[in-house]
Amino acid sequence: MNPEVKALIEKAKRSQKAASNLFKDGDIDFSASRAYYSLFYIASALLLSRGLSFSSHSGVIANFGKEFSKTGVLDPKYHNYLIESQDRRNIGDYGIMVVVTEEQTKEILEWAKEFIKAAENYLKNMP
Repeated sequence: MNPEVKALIEKAKRSQKAASNLFKDGDIDFSASRAYYSLFYIASALLLSRGLSFSSHSGVIANFGKEFSKTGVLDPKYHNYLIESQDRRNIGDYGIMVVVTEEQTKEILEWAKEFIKAAENYLKNMP
């Protein structure tokens, strides 16, 4: 595995762990944001494993969908997880009167764990 891909996977795991800790501390909005970044780093790592790199979140999300979801390489639910978690992250980071709920944040935390596992399996068995 490329060292940069490996570094992004590790960053995703650290981000997921930080999100879990923030959640336990009651910082739900910040937890949702950090959990989103876990998914974002995984998508970036997967794209990089194909030699693709994008400078914007929307570029990563759109191209992950194009390269991995639409082709059936990975379950399209991971693309949906990215889209939904980014929406929740935006609420967590920028919302004032609207908040991300505990349940919504728990869901992103589970998605992050699931996505990390799927990415590691894919990268391990990559042609």
